[in-house]
Amino acid sequence: MFEAIKALSARDIAAALFAVAAIYLAGVVPSTEIAWVTAFLLLTIFLFAFEVVTVDVAAITVMVLLGLTSLVAPLIGLSEGLVPVEQLFDGFASNAVISIIAVMIIGAGLDRTGIMSRVAGFIMRIGGSTEQRIIPLISGTVGVISSFMQNVGAAALFLPVVSRIAARTGLSMSRLLMPMGFCAILGGTITMVGSSPLILLNDLILTSNQALPDGVAPMATFQLFDVTPIGLALVTVGILYFVIAGRLVLPAGGSDKLEGSDATAYFAETYGLSGVDIHEIRVTADSPLIGVNVDDLERAWRVRVIGVDKGDGLRVGADGVDRTLGIEPGTLVLLGAREPFKRFATAHQAIVKPELDTFAEVLAPTKAGVAEIVIPPGSSLIGKTARDIWMRKTYGLSLLAIHRGGETINFETGGVRNTPFRPGDALVVHTTWLDLARLERNRDFVIVTTEYPHEELRPSKVRHALFFFALTLALVLFTDLRLSVALLTGAMGMILTRVLSIEEAYQAVSWKTVFLLASLIPLGLAVESSGTARWIADQTLLLLGDSPIWVIQAALAVLATFFTLVMSNVGATVLLVPLAVNIALGAGADPAVFALTVAIATSNSFLIPTHQVNALIMGPGGYRVPDFMRAGGIMTILFLIVSLTMLNLVF
Repeated sequence: MFEAIKALSARDIAAALFAVAAIYLAGVVPSTEIAWVTAFLLLTIFLFAFEVVTVDVAAITVMVLLGLTSLVAPLIGLSEGLVPVEQLFDGFASNAVISIIAVMIIGAGLDRTGIMSRVAGFIMRIGGSTEQRIIPLISGTVGVISSFMQNVGAAALFLPVVSRIAARTGLSMSRLLMPMGFCAILGGTITMVGSSPLILLNDLILTSNQALPDGVAPMATFQLFDVTPIGLALVTVGILYFVIAGRLVLPAGGSDKLEGSDATAYFAETYGLSGVDIHEIRVTADSPLIGVNVDDLERAWRVRVIGVDKGDGLRVGADGVDRTLGIEPGTLVLLGAREPFKRFATAHQAIVKPELDTFAEVLAPTKAGVAEIVIPPGSSLIGKTARDIWMRKTYGLSLLAIHRGGETINFETGGVRNTPFRPGDALVVHTTWLDLARLERNRDFVIVTTEYPHEELRPSKVRHALFFFALTLALVLFTDLRLSVALLTGAMGMILTRVLSIEEAYQAVSWKTVFLLASLIPLGLAVESSGTARWIADQTLLLLGDSPIWVIQAALAVLATFFTLVMSNVGATVLLVPLAVNIALGAGADPAVFALTVAIATSNSFLIPTHQVNALIMGPGGYRVPDFMRAGGIMTILFLIVSLTMLNLVF
């Protein structure tokens, strides 16, 4: 017997405990409907917490099971299904889900035009490349933005920015996305228009005023910035939490930089290119390099000039660097071995930058790198040299080495650019990925390196993207138009003006996120319509008895936190605000403050990825439910402490 128990896994034991809890609750709840809904809640929590299947599969499974209750209702003691079949898939047409789809498309459009890349570059210029500086900048910016627009919108728009920064700094997406996402949620508490519960609160207060007993003064509604001190304190604590404890609670993901270690080893072994690196230098007006042309410099010092900036714009890739170009004061990017490069820099009084700065964006691993191509039989380049065809200027290829049979010629030993090409020659080149993508249609080359970012930026569409982004913001902030319609206006505008193709729009959508959220909505509906939510609230408050006011207020906040994890924050607010008002009146507390406590606490959704923002970042960040439980558990407690403290200090 003991051996059998010992052989059970933690998941098996947890499943048994959850089953016992469901059976126990079935005996104490007031109706069969509530018993079954409670069982489904426990099942969902178990599937999420122990990752029996992925969260989207778990959510879809629960949705299907809810639908099947209509078929077997008489057999399980119900008069009808827990969720009407005709409403089972309403989640896929919900305002929240359509809004998320639209905002992902808008974010992709802004990214495709290069706007988000510029934002990432600006943040990096200020914050450098360390977590301690990048996290506050990203998270603080998103927190402020989300105070005036839906937090999921702010998070989705910054997803491409975080991706760019991760690629350029080598920091893992998993180390950056969770702080950004959590602060997007926290930022929704800075103003009264930052989250749906706060937007809804004043209407609920006005409704509650009509039902107040005689002699009780009506509650005043809240102004736009009444909650700002509370929201700013929450965002500040969220940022400090990740700066101080991030290394302990965030997943230790690997670098998102395109290091290409296997490729580097391959090129070093096959082509003798070990130790080759990119260096950015500043050429001063009194440098001996002034007036020397690129061709002479490369031949004498065995380096490759792959980028030039003379103050009139960056020159990289095709039509970029002319070998007859005379060196002028400005910035150069050179490719060469470390020791020879140091001797070159010393001899020419060049100021060597510790890392790419001016060219950090255009030569980031997501934009450029080392690739391998082959000269096929029938190529028009056979018999010609790299110098003959002006390879760098014409094709954007800086030739580093040629491998021919057992022979290797590289730029360090010299002669590589004067060697006529033969059929089957394998070439190693440094190029931008955009130039390499263009060569895939050129029959003079066969591209061997296929695993590279095939990204085609459309800077000509910047105005279109900015116009529809601004239009979307205006519709969201200054009109009463439904959020999903406002966001879809911007998304469709970008598609119709060809900022994105419809295929790219489909690819921009995280369908895992869509199915996760849409499938959980029927469960929230069942929790509300069956009376389960009200029963849980009544039982919780019954236990409090004649407790002090602050204990009752804290209990309301905890209750709202629980409800927002298993149902929509709007549903939790609608359910609990009237209850909070009545409790406050009975306890002699301020009913408006209790109502505000509920509306703010419904943003305390960090423990599991049921909030729209958490669902959004889960896939790109590679997070698992335990990651949210570890980092979100502490954040949940901090939220309760800070929000309750600030509520009592401010009001």
